[in-house]
Amino acid sequence: MPMNIEIIDTHCHMDVVQFRSDLDDVLNRSMSAGVTDFIIPSYVRTGWDRILEICTRSPHLHPCLGLHPAYCDLHRNEDVEELKELSIRKQLVAIGEIGLDFQQGHKREREQQHLFEQQLSIASEVDLPVLLHVRKGHDQVLETLKHKQFKNGGIVHAFNGSRQQADHYVKMGFKLGYGGTLTYDRAKRIRKLAAELPLTSIVLETDAPDMPLAGRREEINSPEYLPEILDILASLRPESKEEIAAQTSANARQVLGLDHQL
Repeated sequence: MPMNIEIIDTHCHMDVVQFRSDLDDVLNRSMSAGVTDFIIPSYVRTGWDRILEICTRSPHLHPCLGLHPAYCDLHRNEDVEELKELSIRKQLVAIGEIGLDFQQGHKREREQQHLFEQQLSIASEVDLPVLLHVRKGHDQVLETLKHKQFKNGGIVHAFNGSRQQADHYVKMGFKLGYGGTLTYDRAKRIRKLAAELPLTSIVLETDAPDMPLAGRREEINSPEYLPEILDILASLRPESKEEIAAQTSANARQVLGLDHQL
């Protein structure tokens, strides 16, 4: 990738065991490929300390703490209180990843909804955006954001909703994350939407080590492959690769307040 292209991975789990032995090497390769910043969200309370420790190593690593909706069995009531305390004391860029996950049906819907609302309230109180995880629940998430009068925006991770839902999120101050799914030819609906949306509404992500790219299905996904996602997006849109890199990075910096941390 040309050295003048700089991109931001807005969703990568660099704290997980897959990167435990070679994290520095992965980060160095990623930065050599043009990735300037790494947004690191959490799943559960037990991961928070590791994320915070990792992010002290470099100003290019940015922590997000939150309680993932698919792991309700692992969350405790006191985790929410601790999240509030940490969000005040630590320099987070967002609360996340949070949201609703109905991929396996509406399992524990009431608990997910309550947890989501609690974390939105924390984000509002501490004036932070959120990283949203939404699976088969976009309408309910949008309704909740409206009901809670959430004003801080954020990013909808791995967006796979409709154009109408996308427009609603954008009006509410959210950017839409696109990653490895774009590299699959069969992902026609997602590709079509990524091609049509205003570029000012899009950010890039890998979701490493998950969501592997089409040509790397047997590999652990990594931020160093983010340029390949940029290449695919550039093939779908009229703008140049350089324009897309610059605008998606500006989008991420704006919604997450990254420039305020420089």
